[in-house]
Formats: sequence, C-alpha cells, structure tokens
Amino acid sequence: MVLSGLKIVAILLIVAGIAGLLYGKFTYTQATNEAKLGPFDLSVKEKKTVNIPLWAGVAAIVAGGLLLVVPRTAGPK
Repeated sequence: MVLSGLKIVAILLIVAGIAGLLYGKFTYTQATNEAKLGPFDLSVKEKKTVNIPLWAGVAAIVAGGLLLVVPRTAGPK
C-alpha cells in the first residue's frame, strides 16, 4: 500500500486536530535575555502557553477527512 502525499497530509491534519482537541494548549520555554558578566552567565527564560481554539481542532479533522473522502479529479485535459 502506497500513500500519496495528499493522503499523508490528510492523516497528519486528522492527527493534529485530535491532538488539539485532547490537549487544548501547549507550553514552551523561550529564552529572552542573556548576559555574560565575567564568569557568570545570566539568562531569563519565559514560559509561554498557546491555547488551541476548539474550532481549529474540529476544522483540521474535517479538512483531513474531506481530503481522504473526496475523490481527486484529473487535471486539465
């Protein structure tokens, strides 16, 4: 079984949509300021949280499902 690029994108969209619905947000750490004073290294790290809207998860699942279900038409003849 060979998956086309379109089917791979569809599956990734569905997986990302499900993950967005299950987790709802993700957190990452961003280094904002760094300073070196002699032998000392000072850095400030901020934790940032990104909320994933419910509609974005649902839209990703629907878009992935449509890419899998709707047949692709042939190009120009």
